[in-house]
Amino acid sequence: MRRHELSDAEWSRIKPLLGSRSGPPSKRGDRDFINAVIWRVKTGVQWRDLPERFGHWKTVYNRFHRWAQAGKWEAIFKALRLEVDELGSLADASVVRAHQDASGGKGGSEEMLWGVLEEVFQRRFTPSQRRAVSRSTSR
Repeated sequence: MRRHELSDAEWSRIKPLLGSRSGPPSKRGDRDFINAVIWRVKTGVQWRDLPERFGHWKTVYNRFHRWAQAGKWEAIFKALRLEVDELGSLADASVVRAHQDASGGKGGSEEMLWGVLEEVFQRRFTPSQRRAVSRSTSR
């Protein structure tokens, strides 16, 4: 068994879920196909970068797409669902990450807001140095 591939125990749980196939039999078989999909998901590479031992990447992708449309993957995942611990769960920091700007909250700090407002609403002219002229009350 290679890295990122199904063990015999895992394959024995999945094999009955696949049912019968329509069309011509696969040259490489269902196990190699599922191993190719698992390898791609675990390594995060593009479909074009699948190793040649899995066959042509486009063939693997087309079959993956057909299975997704037919709901086969959903059935497999539901059947293999693990027991969920309702008391708690673990999140790795490499999975849950916030953007660097998320620490300041919406719009940043209030001091920054006031600084921006003062800058925006600054007077753009110099007040006149002329004396205010009073209006004459006589007519």
